[in-house]
Amino acid sequence: MPATIVESSPAPFERVAVDPITLDIVENALRNARNEMDAVLFRTAMSPGIREQHDAFPLIANHEGKMVVGQFGSFLHGFMQGHDGTIEEGDVFLTNDPYSCNGAVSHLNDWLLMMPIFHEGRLVSWAAMFGHMTDVGGKVPGSLPTDAKMIYEEGVIVPPSKIYRGVDVDGERESRLNAELLNLLLHNCRMPEWNKSDFLAIIAALRLAERRVRENIARFGTDVYISAMQDMLDRNRSAMSAIISMIIPEDKAYFEDWIDDDGMGNGPYKIACTLWREGDVAHFDFSGSDPQSSSSINFLLNEEMFKMFFGAFTINLFDPQILFNDGFYELVDVHIPEGCILKPKKPAALSCRTHMLGRIFDLMGGLLGQGAPDALNAAGFSDSPHFMYSGFDGRDEWYQLFQIGFGGIPGRPAGDGADGHSLWPAFTNVPNEFLEAYFPLRIREYSTIADSGGAGLHRGGNGIRIAYEMLEPGEISIHDDRWLTYPWGVNRGEPGMRSTKTLHRGDGSTENLPSKCDRIAVEPGDVLHFDTWGGGGWGDPLERDAALVLGDVQRKLVTVDGARRYGVVIADGAVDEDGTDALRDSMRGTRPDPDGPFDRGFASIEELKSRCEAETGFAPPAEPVFRRGGLPRGGLPRGGLLRDGASAHGNAGRAGRATASAETGGA
Repeated sequence: MPATIVESSPAPFERVAVDPITLDIVENALRNARNEMDAVLFRTAMSPGIREQHDAFPLIANHEGKMVVGQFGSFLHGFMQGHDGTIEEGDVFLTNDPYSCNGAVSHLNDWLLMMPIFHEGRLVSWAAMFGHMTDVGGKVPGSLPTDAKMIYEEGVIVPPSKIYRGVDVDGERESRLNAELLNLLLHNCRMPEWNKSDFLAIIAALRLAERRVRENIARFGTDVYISAMQDMLDRNRSAMSAIISMIIPEDKAYFEDWIDDDGMGNGPYKIACTLWREGDVAHFDFSGSDPQSSSSINFLLNEEMFKMFFGAFTINLFDPQILFNDGFYELVDVHIPEGCILKPKKPAALSCRTHMLGRIFDLMGGLLGQGAPDALNAAGFSDSPHFMYSGFDGRDEWYQLFQIGFGGIPGRPAGDGADGHSLWPAFTNVPNEFLEAYFPLRIREYSTIADSGGAGLHRGGNGIRIAYEMLEPGEISIHDDRWLTYPWGVNRGEPGMRSTKTLHRGDGSTENLPSKCDRIAVEPGDVLHFDTWGGGGWGDPLERDAALVLGDVQRKLVTVDGARRYGVVIADGAVDEDGTDALRDSMRGTRPDPDGPFDRGFASIEELKSRCEAETGFAPPAEPVFRRGGLPRGGLPRGGLLRDGASAHGNAGRAGRATASAETGGA
């Protein structure tokens, strides 16, 4: 049942013509307001995930809930259609329940706040923002358990609720905090002061957006403001229509990729999509993707969110000057089968959905590039790996860190991939000085991993190594992927290097850790090498200018041995031109012809699994067993065993740990 919008003056808006100058002024005013929302948030939030890494997403929408400026696409239309209650001036809604908002947020750590903006008794706009809270309760610090089987294990679930309620006081409209509800939520998380600060920072950002909207209306009038927003949506639709017709053929294209494992010993899990165009409408069909998992790697992919992913991807690739908004949504049709890993049924666990979310971008790249291979990107850093460290320090005070890792951006037609970058362009790293000042950590190394980017005419960006030395007893959790499959290269470009996680104990022993694990006990002096993967290469590495390869070697992005992947011989700090010519001729004469534009680094999943233990130190994950509701037969996950009885690659057998040298986990 759609929500009831309570307006004291429900007169319809009049669509009026807006001249180009006024339209540009309104557009840039809203763009600036959106940037101001970020500035307010980052200056007043406390958690490093929001304050330092900027894991929050604002938007300003029109009165129908369509995002006009923002970053993550609008979820408001779905909320308005599904909320069985009233929307009144002064209300602010809070939810973190993916199942209550059709995946507008995708796990419980994301607190979504939505505020209707009224003017003279009419709903004229919305402001909304969600941010990742460091902790929302649940079975592990950080609220992201890798072994959860139901969402109830992951934290406190908040259905759409009025955290502020509009009330009339002496003829004036006020917005009154539901302090009891907020206190209840804060009482059930491990970092209540951070959550409260982050919550209030988001509220302050929404209030600023409300102020800027009203300033625009005061300057130009309500009808001009409403019409200008519609013009911005229409302009986006026209631009995207042209892009869709240009890049998406009518013939069907198919692509698939994998998440390596589920953290409980099973995998890989396939996501698959077919793309085609009918008229000016792009169709994406995810039939063929695996059913939902019994673990927490499921991703409740909202169809509107996928449209946002597609729009952001294509606009940034083909015309970054286009204002990104929801105007083009009717030009994209998305089918996601219910019960698959991208549309799991409640109460499936969702906390580790970051891997599926990120892999969607590799999937889109593989689909969109098939019609134009020269414009095809390689696979990149399609994830937001998490490192979490918590415990009680020497003063018996609780500490808890949540940090997002960066990796290699793919090689592209335009050039090399960036080294050590985030999946999300707006994210920034947490300064090492901040980490060492506020957490019992010492950063022993922060560097790019030479040769981890795939070789190519344009090389893939390198992954990052962070060496964390623990200074207090505690526990760590890790969320990552691409330890088994590779970030693929294209057009003869080579795959990037896999990720590894290696724990060097203070007693001299070394442990090769799974990419998804919780509750790993650490002691002072233990050092974790958190190595992320590189991006795939683009184009023939034998065509790369040898001088560029030498420059990469001098900058320690490529080793002297790694230069030979490009057919380049380095001797005494210079290019050996004769040796390079001879090596390249030899490599061209012996390498096989490519089987299509993609180089995945393996012929099949079965062949890859046969190499798994020799290359990674882990037994291959077991084939997933699916049943209705996502739970495996017998109620327990299947998992291969290491020789010492530990889980193949996850939590199922935490009693034993795989032990290996620092080099064992590489590939």
